[in-house]
Amino acid sequence: MLPVLGFWLNFCDPATLSNDTGREDYPKSPENGPWSSRLGRQFGGVEEVVLRLEELLFPSIADVAVLSVDVNIETVRVDAQCTAAGAVCPGCGTWSSRVHGSYLRFPADVPSAGRSVVLQLRVRRFACEDTVCARRTFVEQIPGLTRRHGQRTERLRAALAAVGLALAGRAGARLARIFGVTVSRSTVLRLVDALPEPVVPAPRVVGVDEYATRKGRHYGTVLIDIETRRPIDLLPDREASTLGAWLAQRPGVEVICRDRAPFYAEGAAAGAPQAVQVADRWHLWHNLSEAAERTVAQHRRCLHVLVPQAPEPEPQQAREEEASGSPWPTGHRFADHTRTTHATVHALLVPHQATFALRRSVS
Repeated sequence: MLPVLGFWLNFCDPATLSNDTGREDYPKSPENGPWSSRLGRQFGGVEEVVLRLEELLFPSIADVAVLSVDVNIETVRVDAQCTAAGAVCPGCGTWSSRVHGSYLRFPADVPSAGRSVVLQLRVRRFACEDTVCARRTFVEQIPGLTRRHGQRTERLRAALAAVGLALAGRAGARLARIFGVTVSRSTVLRLVDALPEPVVPAPRVVGVDEYATRKGRHYGTVLIDIETRRPIDLLPDREASTLGAWLAQRPGVEVICRDRAPFYAEGAAAGAPQAVQVADRWHLWHNLSEAAERTVAQHRRCLHVLVPQAPEPEPQQAREEEASGSPWPTGHRFADHTRTTHATVHALLVPHQATFALRRSVS
């Protein structure tokens, strides 16, 4: 939709689209000027065009008026402003409608058809009417669009945070560059870190296992919701008291799936005595394989009696070598030809025989 609007369309005042502008370079028409006539025939009026633009650009944001849209080869600039009568002071919560001043903000928005979108947003600074408030003035924020000191709109922040959750820093920054947003890996990670903690429902089946921050030196405990297969929490150590305190705060735990470490058994029994403790499948098979391997190693002498001794192969190759007296292997075409030529040369090699006669006989 935005690339279709390849012109500068001013919606600040509908009178500017009529013959009452006072400018002589606007051609007159019986239907209040050329722009109103053409837009009225296509969209049913200027007001309807404004409503359609606002619904397209800000579908779920109220009190925002689109003033103009400027489209070039690389960038789409949307001029907008807030139409609310006032704002609430973030310090004391007092409503204020006394305007102290205004300025322009340029937050980046989600791209459109390969073009980067930038909002030219005029925001107002209000004076707080509460005399005891520490904030003398404050700037209005549009819910769902801007935040304090924000350089991106809320929907662009949400899109980059989703990319960061899926791909992390470097890969997320590369993917964002493909769909038209230039951002660094540190920014992607910072947006992910700024996300609120998700609300985790009370788990019913908990998996407990250890993880290493430094293998052989420092270990912690990871807690998994077995039913959703998602991590719940990380504990800084693998002590029984730490696990017991965590389980005591969640009385709805019914099953604890853990390995066979004694400190996890003690912590589970102390923190959730009503829960059933089971061994997880991986540790069960791992322990079974280790026990089978130890048993086989202890009784390896008994296994030698059960296995019959295979008959030793006869040294046929050694006998052939002894019969021929040659270290060359038999059965190979090149070796047999070399051995035959060697025997022929030595049979013809007699004293005082000419070399050319010997060469002619061999060839």
